[in-house]
Amino acid sequence: MNLFNIIEEIENVDPEVYGRISERRDVIKNITSFGSKVALAAMPFAIGTIFKKAYAQTTTTPSVVAILNYALTLEYLESTFYNAGKAKGTALIPAAAATNYFNQVTTDENNHVTFLKGVITSLGAIPVSAPEIDLTAGNGSNAGPFADVLTNYQTFLAVAQVFEDTGVRAYKGQAANILANKAAAEGVKAGLYQTVLTAALGIHAVEARHASAIRSIRGATPWITSTATLGNDTGIGLVNANYDGEQNVSQGGVDVTTLKSVSGSTTSVAIATAAFDEALSMDQVLAILQGSFLVKH
Repeated sequence: MNLFNIIEEIENVDPEVYGRISERRDVIKNITSFGSKVALAAMPFAIGTIFKKAYAQTTTTPSVVAILNYALTLEYLESTFYNAGKAKGTALIPAAAATNYFNQVTTDENNHVTFLKGVITSLGAIPVSAPEIDLTAGNGSNAGPFADVLTNYQTFLAVAQVFEDTGVRAYKGQAANILANKAAAEGVKAGLYQTVLTAALGIHAVEARHASAIRSIRGATPWITSTATLGNDTGIGLVNANYDGEQNVSQGGVDVTTLKSVSGSTTSVAIATAAFDEALSMDQVLAILQGSFLVKH
């Protein structure tokens, strides 16, 4: 097996593959070596798991159109959220924050909606309609736990962070499904696979930048930093499910905390969890959002 040839082939369709394999620079900085023949022997398993994490797998593969409509549903939610915030003007969002961040991210989310609808329509399929949305997470009551989301800037920021972090994990969770649909996609339309994969990876990267920016605005680390028992680092217990799994420290069958770091013979849980993102499946995301932000009757 020539690992470099494999990575080169993946890079042809995903220029950001290296960022997905090691999504946090800290993992390179802090984990210096496996340090034993045992670890070296485990490298094929570690490599396999790293790619599974980068392109998360599910047991049931949805169709290309189903994946696109799922992505569109998530983009409807984010687009609705940011447009509602923008409509409030400086009564909610400080002018500098709007100029430096929120105006751009609102445009990005609107463009994502337009793009996904266009791709779905080009396939002769019907884009899913915008769902009924309750930005307070009240399942249509508009009096949920985030009732002041459009009047309190700090609440608005907190919900923005949760949406962005969840969006990144959600897109990552569909990468393998897109890969599994290659033959089916090409059967529908020549070049469709490349179009969908490139677009999905591009949107995923943009969502990751949104997440990093909003986390920085809130004074958090740009990446999710978990404890041994809790993936959620927002301080908001209501959204624990959005971050469940981020506390994982095992990669490729290796407990990352047992590896050397620049500061000692082991690696902290904080660094180990920050070094790798975990994906969310379609079922997981919908279970989190439906009945709260996505109204379920």
